[in-house]
Amino acid sequence: MYLKRHVEDKLREYGTFSKVVLVLGARQVGKSTLLKNVFPQLPSFTFDAYLDPYGARTDPDLFLQQIEGPVILDEVQYVPELLSAIKRRVDTKPEAGQYYLTGSQNFAVLKNLSETMAGRVSILTLRPMTLHEQHKHPDHHWLPALLEAPSRLPQVCSSVIPDVRLWQTLWQGGFPGLLSVPPQHMQGALQSYLNTYAERDVRLLENIHDLGDFKRFMSLLSAMTAQEINETQLGRELGISHTTARRWVALFNASFQWMDVPPYHGNTLKRISKKGKGYISDTGIASLLLKLSSAEAVGSSFHLGALFESYVVQQMTAVVASLPLSPNFYHWRTKGGAEVDLLLEMDNRMIPIEIKARSYVTKSDARGIKAFRETYPHLNIDWGVIIYAGDRCYQVDAQTIALPYHALDIRNLRGNKIQK
Repeated sequence: MYLKRHVEDKLREYGTFSKVVLVLGARQVGKSTLLKNVFPQLPSFTFDAYLDPYGARTDPDLFLQQIEGPVILDEVQYVPELLSAIKRRVDTKPEAGQYYLTGSQNFAVLKNLSETMAGRVSILTLRPMTLHEQHKHPDHHWLPALLEAPSRLPQVCSSVIPDVRLWQTLWQGGFPGLLSVPPQHMQGALQSYLNTYAERDVRLLENIHDLGDFKRFMSLLSAMTAQEINETQLGRELGISHTTARRWVALFNASFQWMDVPPYHGNTLKRISKKGKGYISDTGIASLLLKLSSAEAVGSSFHLGALFESYVVQQMTAVVASLPLSPNFYHWRTKGGAEVDLLLEMDNRMIPIEIKARSYVTKSDARGIKAFRETYPHLNIDWGVIIYAGDRCYQVDAQTIALPYHALDIRNLRGNKIQK
C-alpha cells in the first residue's frame, strides 16, 4: 500500500515550471515509488551500474529518440552520458515536466548536472519515511507550525499520533520497503541493504580496497551520531589517516546516509566549539551497526538519547524538503559545556531546540536555551522548543515549549483518529 509523502505537492509544482525534475535520496527511500504514484501515466526506465539494456550509455541520443516524454528515468547516476543528451533535447522544447530523474549518489549526479543542466533542473531530496507519513498524516507534521510561531504550539499541536512505540520506531527506521518486515527478519533485511550499499554504491564512488575497514568506519560513525565529529580521532580509531576519514565522511554524506550540521559561531568565535555535528540518516541502520538486536535493546542502550535526537532531526529534514524555503540548521556548544542541540535560522530569527528522550521535561532542560539567549542578547531569538517523548504540548517556562515528537498539527485535521 502506497503512503503519501511530504514532498508530493512540491514535486507536482516543480513539474509545472521546470523542464527536468531530479529526485535525490538514499537507495530504497522510495524515489521510484513516489514518482510512479504521483505520475502513474508516465513510462519508466531504470538504469544499472553494470548493464546497459537500453543502450543509453553507448548512444544516449538514440535512446532518447525512442521514448516519448514526459518520462521517468531512474538511477541516472549510472548513465552520466545521458545528461548532456537530455540537455540538448530540452533546449529544443519549451514544455515543463519533460524528464523526471532519480539518483542516489549526490556526488555523481550533482556534479554532472551542474555541468550540463544549470537553470533547467529542479532538485528535490527524499528522506527515509517519517512517522507522520507512516501513520497517514503527512500534511499534519508539527514543523511548519514550529517555524511559523513556536509560542502557539500548545494550541496548534494539542494532539498526538496514537499508539506509537518509541523503541520500536527507532529500531525499525524509515525505509518504506522494510516497514512490513516481521521483527525476526528486520536485522537480516537491514544487513542486506548495508551489504548492497557497501559493495555497489561505495565502490562506485570511492576506490576502497578493504570494505571491512569501511564497514568498521560505518559502525564507529553510527556510535558518534548526534555528536561533534573529529576526523583525526575517527581516523586514529580506525588506523587510517584523517584525510581518509574526512573523505569517507563526505562519501557517507554524499550517498545520503549521513547529515552534517555546522556549528553556530555568532560573534564569539573563541568561545564556541568549531566542530560540526553529524547525524546518521536512518536509526534502523544505526541500530544494526550498533548491534542492537531488538526494540528492547534500543530502550536499554546508552545510545537511546543519540538515536532519538537523530530520529527527530531526520524527521525535520524530511519535512523541510517540502517547504517553499528551508531554514538553516546549526548546533551550538561553548567550550564551557553549554549547548543547544539544534538552531533553526529563518526570517531573521533563531529558534533554539533541545531534544530529550524522556516522557517529561522541566525548566532545567531549557538551560542550554537560556545560555544561548544570554550569550547573544542582540539576536532575534524566538521561543525555544524542547522536543521530547511525552504526549502533551505545554509551556515549560516563560519562553520555552515542550513538544511531543509525534505531535499533530490539528489545523485542517478532519475525520482522523487522534489522541487528545
